[in-house]
Amino acid sequence: MATAIIGILVLICLFFALKGVLKHFRGESSCCGGGAITAPPEKKLEGKIIGKKIIAIEGMTCGNCKIRVEQMLDTIDGAAAKVNLHHNNATLKMTRDVSDDEIRKALAGSDYKITNIAREE
Repeated sequence: MATAIIGILVLICLFFALKGVLKHFRGESSCCGGGAITAPPEKKLEGKIIGKKIIAIEGMTCGNCKIRVEQMLDTIDGAAAKVNLHHNNATLKMTRDVSDDEIRKALAGSDYKITNIAREE
């Protein structure tokens, strides 16, 4: 009986391990870990930069994460992002006043978590 219980527990562990590995290789986790993705050209803003926001972000672990977060934040109209992996944050330059809600929506649904948004004066 004990052997059957241990066997079932091992199978359950293997199932979850395989599930995580497949998610990882499909690039659906916060860090794909596979081959490097190509960074698109840096977003250029037209108009005068009126401010910057520093966004503290958890969950970034590699260059691929950096590129993904920059791409997600660059979808905000009138804003361009630059991520610093060492400080776990992004600097968002703005040509218009961008609300914190817009920033949170840009990263919604990802494995990245915004822990703080501060305006840089």
